[in-house]
Amino acid sequence: MNNTKTELKNSLFSWISVVALVYLLMVGVGVIGAGFKWFSGGPQGAAELFQFATNPIIGLLLGTLATALVQSSSTVTSVIVALVAGGLPIEVAIPMVMGANMGTTITNTIVSLGNIGEKKAFNRSFSAATVHDFFNLYAVIIFLPIEIFFHPLQRMADVMAHWFVDGGSISISSINLLPVIIKPLVNYLRALFEHMPGMMDSLAFTAFGIALVFFSVIYMGRTLKKVMTGRAKALLDKALGKGIFVGILAGTLITMIVQSSSTTTSLLVPIAGAGIITLRHVFPFTLGANIGTTVTALLAATAVVSGNKLLAIEIALIHFLFNVLGVLLFVSVPWLYQLPIRTAEWLGELTEKNRGYAFGYIFGVFFVIPGTIFGGQSILQDINPEVVKAEQNISQVETIDPNPKD
Repeated sequence: MNNTKTELKNSLFSWISVVALVYLLMVGVGVIGAGFKWFSGGPQGAAELFQFATNPIIGLLLGTLATALVQSSSTVTSVIVALVAGGLPIEVAIPMVMGANMGTTITNTIVSLGNIGEKKAFNRSFSAATVHDFFNLYAVIIFLPIEIFFHPLQRMADVMAHWFVDGGSISISSINLLPVIIKPLVNYLRALFEHMPGMMDSLAFTAFGIALVFFSVIYMGRTLKKVMTGRAKALLDKALGKGIFVGILAGTLITMIVQSSSTTTSLLVPIAGAGIITLRHVFPFTLGANIGTTVTALLAATAVVSGNKLLAIEIALIHFLFNVLGVLLFVSVPWLYQLPIRTAEWLGELTEKNRGYAFGYIFGVFFVIPGTIFGGQSILQDINPEVVKAEQNISQVETIDPNPKD
């Protein structure tokens, strides 16, 4: 009897610990995002980067860099929506939106580094994080050339935009739980760092967020291995075994509620690292998160009350269509569905053998390659006058904030 009571107490304490660690992980992700926005200039910094988008490939890379720096594809795509409302041509904006899809995946890749001290766990968690990257990469490789030459996304979005343009502003901010849960603590922690000199404040704040993430990932993995046994493991296996479309739907709905694909996908990484779920379980959820994250930009577009509202809605719909059609294509073609999974597994095995591949991948893909392009463009002062003109017009575009809490 006493042994049973002790086991129940230990089990209850373990589950409470898991909840606390999940909260700490969300706070850590929030701190990293806020820190990146702090030293990168946030939405204004993203808008300034886009001045150098002189062709589709550079627009794609700058979209990736801007989102990696701001740590929010929702923020960057909302900036792009405002630029389009200010007069930026849709053709210039489309690669930027596709790049924003790529850049947002850096957050869960950083989270995976929490397991870097354990070879097998790091393999599993890094694969779970980068499967999102590879889906977005392959989707861009397929859709960007087609869009440049034939404009199918633009044509579909042009038709659909008229369905929205006469409607009012739509907002689901009242069910956005994430800011309510973590923002107060993130803001309090930021205040503790604001007295530091120069850029040390934002850098130290970001480093603190990464430390929180590492701590929560390490201890969450250990705790989950204890509690996810027997009946709990069987229930999870049953829920995850319901099929690809259930996983996609779950990822979409959860991401719509928290309005952050980075957070929803990051929560899966330590669970995958602990060996509780497989990459086959993670991938459908990631696909759903990709769809769910398009909602914020669409809300921002419907909130435009002056400027070119029709085109603002059109670029938001292009973002939505790009993700939805990408998911449908990959799910419909078996070998294509397996491609991101196999590539992520291959990269995970490489990083298990040599951790240097992980850091080379993160810095190379998200910062070095796009940063080098940006640096070259800025040295040459090769800027896109259409972007500059659109930025000047942003101040004249009035919007109703679709997500005032964030």
